[in-house]
Amino acid sequence: MTGVRNFRDVGGLPAGDGRRVRHGVLFRSGHLAAATAQDAVFLSSLGLHTVFDFRNSADLKLDGPDIELPGVRNVNIPLNDPADGAEFWKLVRHGDLDQLRSILSDGRAAARMTDSYRRTVTERTAEHSRVVHAVAGDSVPVLLHCAAGKDRAGVTVAVILLALGIGYNAIEEDYLKSNAAHRRYQVRRGEGAGGGSFEIMELLSPLFEARADYLRAAFDTIEETWGGTERYLTEGLGLTPETRERLRARLLTA
Repeated sequence: MTGVRNFRDVGGLPAGDGRRVRHGVLFRSGHLAAATAQDAVFLSSLGLHTVFDFRNSADLKLDGPDIELPGVRNVNIPLNDPADGAEFWKLVRHGDLDQLRSILSDGRAAARMTDSYRRTVTERTAEHSRVVHAVAGDSVPVLLHCAAGKDRAGVTVAVILLALGIGYNAIEEDYLKSNAAHRRYQVRRGEGAGGGSFEIMELLSPLFEARADYLRAAFDTIEETWGGTERYLTEGLGLTPETRERLRARLLTA
């Protein structure tokens, strides 16, 4: 696709019971606001039931709403933005070098991202529970996305995969695919803001990279908060054994 970044089928990942994630039922991507007519034809060919959009109002104001796909349900469930708000993004897109140094240098950008992943796990259990229950119900094939398709969508996809019994290493491998050059979110800087400066791009890079440390922070938070994946799924997300079995039946294949 030309107008949609970071699209991929999550099929093929191995579950602990010998099964694998079925192809053609679980997709992830960046936003669909810039999808071309040809992109829309391709997306329509997937037989999607539901598109979950995890962007907030600031994202929607910046990039616009998703395109409408005939017969597809669009559900917006805002999750916290790793950049934490419109004012921060204003600095990222229009701030000068000194301003960016003040908010992003000396590890501050990576620390902001790590904290966001941790908070997404602890503060968004209701939203993640809603998505997992919907996928276990009638909402497949399903596409999950945020703006870049790597952070909010990345954590949510990871949660679904954990419920399926996919191991951390396989989840991480899929997550890191967002770093491929053709998948990465295109950083846009305002006119006269020095977008091509090497130092500016170095300062911004932690915000637009998928880093194993970020995802590991989410996994570590699950361990620290709930004592393990099983308690997180049952107590944090309220998933019953029956719901998890329905989820596996829908998304796994031999």
